[in-house]
Amino acid sequence: MTALVTSEPLVSAVIPTHKRSDILPRAVQSALSQTYREIEVLVVIDGPDAKTTRALGQINDPRMRIVQLDSNLGGGDARNAGVSEARGEWIAFLDDDDEWLPEKIQRQISMLVSVSCDDPIISCRFTARTRSGEHVWPSRFPRPSEPMSEYLLVRQGMRGIDGFVATPTILTRRSLLRRVPFQSGLKKHQDWDWVLRATSQPGVGVFFCPETLAICHMEASDSTSRQANWEFSLQWIHANRGRVTARAYASFIATHVGWQAAAQRRWRVFFPLLWDAFQHGALRAVDVARYLGFWFVPAACRDQINRRRGLSSRLAAGAGLH
Repeated sequence: MTALVTSEPLVSAVIPTHKRSDILPRAVQSALSQTYREIEVLVVIDGPDAKTTRALGQINDPRMRIVQLDSNLGGGDARNAGVSEARGEWIAFLDDDDEWLPEKIQRQISMLVSVSCDDPIISCRFTARTRSGEHVWPSRFPRPSEPMSEYLLVRQGMRGIDGFVATPTILTRRSLLRRVPFQSGLKKHQDWDWVLRATSQPGVGVFFCPETLAICHMEASDSTSRQANWEFSLQWIHANRGRVTARAYASFIATHVGWQAAAQRRWRVFFPLLWDAFQHGALRAVDVARYLGFWFVPAACRDQINRRRGLSSRLAAGAGLH
């Protein structure tokens, strides 16, 4: 196959934002401060927002462009609008509350010469700053022939998160994003949803830079991804049953649907959710154990365990074990 990169291509960084004028400049500056210079930064203001417009007016860099949407459409539609306006052959996404490390794009572009498919999705590790501390995710990369749904949705053992392709880590072709756009109106699971649909296309593969190249701020309890809405997550996995394996289906219900239902104390669905995972998926003992933990182990105890794991992750990273 002919090498994908013969010169430095233009990369379009797409940053959707909605009423976060206080933290947005940090994300924009991290994109403009990349060591890779062939970059444009498109900030998509998702609905009228005078404060955000004023904040961006303080950034004097011709590489930044503003895309103003007439109404609030949501993250997926805002990203699609940015892709439509992008001039670059390659698109990289960044959320308005996250940031890239300086060499993120350079590392990913350099990796393109060694990939073996027409439409690669290049991801990387990132530092997740959560209420329970800092974690380096993903803790592992996909195994040979491992279904992408299992890599993303199955939790191995009791460690918590294993596989991850976070939106702020993605670099891929603009042509792929036009062929497979983000789903309109999706409130949660936007990254999983897009990756599962994109990787179902011929010629698409996911590759990882081994370095930690982004910081994702997950401390806020009011973020959409952290808000408990078990019904929406259950509807999402039902709609995507044909794209996931039975193992991924069961693990998603026991883990992602389970913690949200438990957080809302919806005891009426305690047994029906387990039955759904058993009847339509490949439920395992570790799934049941985790599910029971969400319901019967206090959140404070789980946070304490996660803090200890976060410390272990940082010590391992410092020792060169990641």
